Amino acid sequence: MDRDSLELRSTVSADGTLRMALEPVRLPEPGPGQVLVRVEAAPINPSDLGLMFGPADMATLARDGQALTARIPDAAMPSLRARIGQALTAGNEGAGTVVAAGPDQRHLIGRRVAMLGGAMYARLRLIAASDCLVLPDGALAEQGAALFVNPLTALGFVETMRAEGHTAIVHAPAASNLGQMLARICGADGIGLVNIVRSPAQAALLRDLGAVHVVDSSAGSFRDDLTGAIAATGATLCFDAIGGGETTSIVLNAMETVAARDMATYDRYGSAVMKQGYVYGALDTGPTVLRRGFGFRWAIGGWLLFHALRGLDPATVERMRQRIVDEMTTTFASHYTARITLEQALDPAIVAAYVRKSTGEKYLLTP
Repeated sequence: MDRDSLELRSTVSADGTLRMALEPVRLPEPGPGQVLVRVEAAPINPSDLGLMFGPADMATLARDGQALTARIPDAAMPSLRARIGQALTAGNEGAGTVVAAGPDQRHLIGRRVAMLGGAMYARLRLIAASDCLVLPDGALAEQGAALFVNPLTALGFVETMRAEGHTAIVHAPAASNLGQMLARICGADGIGLVNIVRSPAQAALLRDLGAVHVVDSSAGSFRDDLTGAIAATGATLCFDAIGGGETTSIVLNAMETVAARDMATYDRYGSAVMKQGYVYGALDTGPTVLRRGFGFRWAIGGWLLFHALRGLDPATVERMRQRIVDEMTTTFASHYTARITLEQALDPAIVAAYVRKSTGEKYLLTP
């Protein structure tokens, strides 16, 4: 069995240069509990871009032979000290066909699997069988490529809501692949969901999926519309992928406006209703701005899928994984703007397109 592979790797040097290139690697034979998978599809998620390019100034992106380079601002270098000189592999998730396996996993040879565990932007991936989902017979690699990050995140939002005693969710921006999955989940499970989008076209897309409460941040009536939707759903929990700017602040203030309507008497500290905002992305890398009109019963924090999964019991996680497989072509289907090869991932013009992180646009690597 040929175990020679190529891996896309990102390296930061001490002089502030980021270098991304395809590196040859020879993988070992699969051991017990392991499978060797020919990678056939792997999505480019915002979290992957964070590792690939970090805080590099993309205006400085340039070809250097077969590699790409970019400059990292001096102010960002202290936060990268721990990764200087390390050639880090990229790609959180993917799918492909098992071509070799350890002695206890040979029954998986020839089966198509979805994978989670990093280093998916490669020709081959040696991985623990426990980090794979076996796909149904006839399933395409493209259908299984994005069955972990977005589906588990959407389901994780719902589990967080339940664990913390909330009954409805506000999500921004909501027209992404993840947002569409969340809209389908909440619709099927009878959970109130306020979807914040950024254009009339995105609003129409979600309404076509059956979403009831869709508010457009580009509309002059946005804040009133948001308050009305929060009143209708009773949402006291927000997940914000934008990160920078005032989205979380605007939502918390709208929640407080709704809560204050039910106060029998004035309280200078605001309502007693707990309002929780989670930032789970950085589509805007600027500062998160809070305008304090939401009383003193509130909290904001970061939400990361891998941390959230560790806080759930194994039976819940297994139930989530099984639902994803059962609904892979419906609730958890992903749609892609373009398909590119590993080599094309190093083309500056193509890089400029996939790093934009535009809502509704998703690129698929096909190694």
